[in-house]
Amino acid sequence: MDFQKLVDFRNTHNPFPQKLGIRVEEIRQGYARTTTAVTADDENIAGMAHGGLFFSMADTAAGAALSSYGRRGVTLNASFNYLRGAKPGDTLTAEAHEVKHGETICVYDVEIRNQDGTPVSTGTFTFFLLNEPLNG
Repeated sequence: MDFQKLVDFRNTHNPFPQKLGIRVEEIRQGYARTTTAVTADDENIAGMAHGGLFFSMADTAAGAALSSYGRRGVTLNASFNYLRGAKPGDTLTAEAHEVKHGETICVYDVEIRNQDGTPVSTGTFTFFLLNEPLNG
């Protein structure tokens, strides 16, 4: 599998993460890394990054790691922990690591860190593998 081609495909054909400024930086077998720069558009009413940005970033990273096997999948379940906030000007990096790759069920742990390397959230994402190849 050409992982750079997969990175490029996911960054140009996945509109929701694009809208949020989330970019896939790297994909390897069972692993992916995404990044985003927090902007004023990401703020909640308290002036911090909305929790949906963190969750979307983690789900995008886990889905990108799953895509390293060349099949489509959908998120079945997620458990997510918010540890710290982020504010405009912060840069976030999410890394997804495979826990289990089965015939139909796959599980990924994701950790998001800020530009100082401080963890800001963690999650576990469970996916159902579809019997469909990727289009990219």
